[in-house]
Amino acid sequence: MLVSAAADIALVIGADGTVLDVACNTDEVAREVGDASAWLGRRWVETVAVDSRAKIVDMLAPNADRHGPAWRHVNQISPRGGTLPILYSTVCVGSDRRIVAFGRDLRPIAALQQRLVDAQASLERDYTRLRYAETRYRLLFRMSSEPVLVVDADQGRIVEINPANELLFGGVSRPEIGQSFVDIFTLEGQRAVDLLLAGVRAAGRADDVRAELAADGRTVDVSASMFRQDNNTFFLVRLTPVAAAEGIEASNRPKSKLLKLIESAPDGFVVTGQDGRIVTANSAFLEMTQLATEEQARGEPLERWLGRPGVDLEVLLANLRERGPVRLFPSTLRGEYGAQAEVEISAVSVMNGGKPCFGFAIRDVGPRVSAELGARREMPRSMQQLSELIGRVPLKDLVREATDVIERLCIEAALELTNDNRASAAEMLGLSRQSLYVKLRRYGLGDLSSSSESV
Repeated sequence: MLVSAAADIALVIGADGTVLDVACNTDEVAREVGDASAWLGRRWVETVAVDSRAKIVDMLAPNADRHGPAWRHVNQISPRGGTLPILYSTVCVGSDRRIVAFGRDLRPIAALQQRLVDAQASLERDYTRLRYAETRYRLLFRMSSEPVLVVDADQGRIVEINPANELLFGGVSRPEIGQSFVDIFTLEGQRAVDLLLAGVRAAGRADDVRAELAADGRTVDVSASMFRQDNNTFFLVRLTPVAAAEGIEASNRPKSKLLKLIESAPDGFVVTGQDGRIVTANSAFLEMTQLATEEQARGEPLERWLGRPGVDLEVLLANLRERGPVRLFPSTLRGEYGAQAEVEISAVSVMNGGKPCFGFAIRDVGPRVSAELGARREMPRSMQQLSELIGRVPLKDLVREATDVIERLCIEAALELTNDNRASAAEMLGLSRQSLYVKLRRYGLGDLSSSSESV
């Protein structure tokens, strides 16, 4: 009991190196050792790993303890087959030279060392990320085309400046690190900048202010934001010359007016990606399709509301890719709740980020079409001629003649809808190009002498 209380594990070794008894003081070691009877009667050197056997031989030598007990790290093989790191020290007792081996379990120390190594590795990774982040910040700070300054919020002094300040102030009047920030402005400008910094300090943000530079009297727009670093507060201040800011605003103003005009135009306007899915649409298109918000249309295929599904949009896209802009393409537009309108579509393709996108201008021509249909109520002449043949020729011949007339009218309509694009017309009619050419020759439609139309 005394021996087991002095160590986590204790072994009694005979003079011949045989294990005579085993005692465990901790539950962790006892669970790992299990039935220690497997060690009894065996030589101690046989119960350790190969790399530890030389240490056991040294500890069991007759003169091993003449200079006092020495502690050795031994990898003890448990009866279960696992390995226990044990720190052993041996003491010779009794006249029969029995040896007591006191062992300390090194697993808690090993776990603590592993945690220390993991913490050190984590610190190294964090330090590397911070170093990379600081490098990116420095690079961005120096490459910025606008003058940027970092100002200590407590002392009001400049901490850092980027090279763009030289272009604004010049080499002589450029502000220096450690200089009071407000001193670079006139007295009136200092009051405006003080109010700006006070607003940023109180609310985190404030509207930009204009101030005159003390060096040459030029006017700049001053904007600031606040950040914390190492328990200190700093202002990130940006200076923009008023002339440059007004030039940028003036260059963007016509584009802004054009976008507002398209948004409020009475004709529908839609932009789609190369897959035909809507990217953006104006309010007129939403009204024609009976949608409440643009979010309902965004990401949906345009053919969901346009003409014949799988036909009209494919014809439009094919013409855009092969021939360029499309003008006055007739089609229909369906609403979400059953409304339907006759429309004319003009389309154009532009490149955006290396990929094409398509813009569609959609005009409701329903009233105009209705007026034109009222003036065209009379039956085509060919149909009149067929009606005059009733009673004169058999029904079988009449049906064959009517079929030919309808087929010719359909082909003419398809050619008109596709602007005489015969490949698109064949696709619209569900025919192969060869079959369409045969029917064109049969009815004498189009000019088939062009070499570009050869089969």
